[in-house]
Amino acid sequence: MSNVIVQSVKGLMNNAEIKKKFADMLGERVQGFFVSVSNCVSNNDLLQKADANSVIMAAAVAASLDLPIDPNLGFAYIVPYNNKVKGTNGQPDTWKTVAQFQLGYRGLIQLSQRSGQFKTINVSDVREGEIEMEDFLTGEITFAWLPRAERLKLPVIGYVAYFRLLNGFEKSFYMSKEEADAHGKKYSQTSKKGYGLWKDDFDSMAKKTVVKMLLSKFAPLSIQMQRAVIADQGVVKDVNNDAIDVDYVDNAPDSLNIANIESEKQAERIAEHILKA
Repeated sequence: MSNVIVQSVKGLMNNAEIKKKFADMLGERVQGFFVSVSNCVSNNDLLQKADANSVIMAAAVAASLDLPIDPNLGFAYIVPYNNKVKGTNGQPDTWKTVAQFQLGYRGLIQLSQRSGQFKTINVSDVREGEIEMEDFLTGEITFAWLPRAERLKLPVIGYVAYFRLLNGFEKSFYMSKEEADAHGKKYSQTSKKGYGLWKDDFDSMAKKTVVKMLLSKFAPLSIQMQRAVIADQGVVKDVNNDAIDVDYVDNAPDSLNIANIESEKQAERIAEHILKA
C-alpha cells in the first residue's frame, strides 16, 4: 500500500498540468522541490498511507509560499492525519489518512522578514529563574537572561516571541510551558492523543505557537502571511492566486479569523497608545 501511495505522488508530480503549476511558482527549483516531496513521503510511514492528492496540495501551499518542506529545516511540514469520514445511507463510518500543511516557526519568521516591515523578530525558550517581573497592567514581562552555558542546565518554563518594526513599534508574547501544552491539546487532536509534531518536537511547536499568536494579534500581516495562516493545520483542497481552499480536520484552526484580525489589532494598538500616553 505504501509503495502505491509513493508512486501515486510521483505520478501526480509528473502530470503536465501539476508540473506547470509548480514550475510557475518555483521556476528552476521545481525539480529539487519535487525530490523533497518524494523524500517526505518515503521517510514517513504514516504519510505513505495518505491520500496522494492531499500530499500534493499541501506541497503546493509550501511552494506558493516559497518555503522548503524538509522537516529537518522547520519551515513547513506535510503531516499525516487519520480523518474519520461519516458514513452515508446507513453505511458505517470509515477512516481516511490525509496530509495536512503545517507551518513551522522558522517559516513564520521568514515570511515576516520578507514583508520588509520588521527590524527584528525572534523567539526563545525561557528557563527557570529568567522571569524577573511581570506587570499585569501593561502585560509586559521583564526577563533576566542567564549565560547560555548556565541556562541550558535549567528546565524550560515557557516561551517568548518578540518583534520590532522599522517604525519602532515593538511587542512580545509569552506563554508558560503548561499554557503551550494546553493550547496544543485544545487545537490539535493529535496532540491530545499523544502523537504528531506536538509529541515529536514540542519545543518547535511551542515556539511556533507564541510566534503565531504574537503576529496574529499585533503585527501587520502581508497577503502571503495571511495565506499561510489560513492554510496552517488544514487539508488543502485547492491553491490558486486568489485563495486557498482548506478543510480543518484536526480540530478548529488556532489562528484568529483573518477578517477580524485588523479590527482586533487596531483595538490593541489604541489601548497600548492610551497606556503609554
